[in-house]
Amino acid sequence: MTEILQYIPGKGILHRLNPVTKLIIVVLIVGMSVLTPSAIFLAGLILVIAIGASVSGMYREISKQIPFLIMLGVFLLLVTTLTVQQGVTYFTLIPASVPLIGGMLPITEGGFGLGLLFTFRFIVMILSFHLFIVTTKPSELVTALLAFHMPVDYILMFLIALRFIPSLQLEATRIHEAQLSRGYNPGTGAIGKVKSLRPIIIPLVANSLAKTQVLGLTLDLRGYRSKKTLPFHELEFHRIDSFSLIFIGVVVIVYFIYHFG
Repeated sequence: MTEILQYIPGKGILHRLNPVTKLIIVVLIVGMSVLTPSAIFLAGLILVIAIGASVSGMYREISKQIPFLIMLGVFLLLVTTLTVQQGVTYFTLIPASVPLIGGMLPITEGGFGLGLLFTFRFIVMILSFHLFIVTTKPSELVTALLAFHMPVDYILMFLIALRFIPSLQLEATRIHEAQLSRGYNPGTGAIGKVKSLRPIIIPLVANSLAKTQVLGLTLDLRGYRSKKTLPFHELEFHRIDSFSLIFIGVVVIVYFIYHFG
């Protein structure tokens, strides 16, 4: 099983970019996605990210996220549409002919538009961050964060969190396979899946707490509390970084023209 949020070796454009360049691009894309009120512009950003992933040979990695993005999009769209009721009512989920509760749960223009905006916004942020992580080596990621003068403590917490996600994934898979080998069968369907989580979550949490203690001891043994700085490799910018920054600059200009032109 492929680990999530782990560096994937490659020789594509995104792999060859300087980590600082990639971090600037991600920050600008996330900033534009948060500030824009236009779902059309967000759809354009998704298209740009998809093209960049395809050119860099990461299309397969992006396609693996499609089921998760669909579930997230449907959830956000459904929740926002049902909780925000503004503008023209398209229809109601419960027909008006139903006694007592007829006409409830209306689908409005404002609720649907806001739900679509939230969906596209989260898709842009998830895809951009995911591509940044899987195409950047951990050492380069540290260098990029240090270049922005981020405190070392926060960098360490960020990297540990990234490392814990695939570790928890693999640990959960092993526990699930161990339960299956022992003949544990909670049943099929949604109820069976919910019941199967209980014998996985408890040992998973216990093992995670044990790993945190080992991690703390390891940091002490390696002299982390001494606050000594370690030498990192110097950053090198190439022509492809200039082209990438020019391209994202053009996207930013399009953003301002689209919204304020």
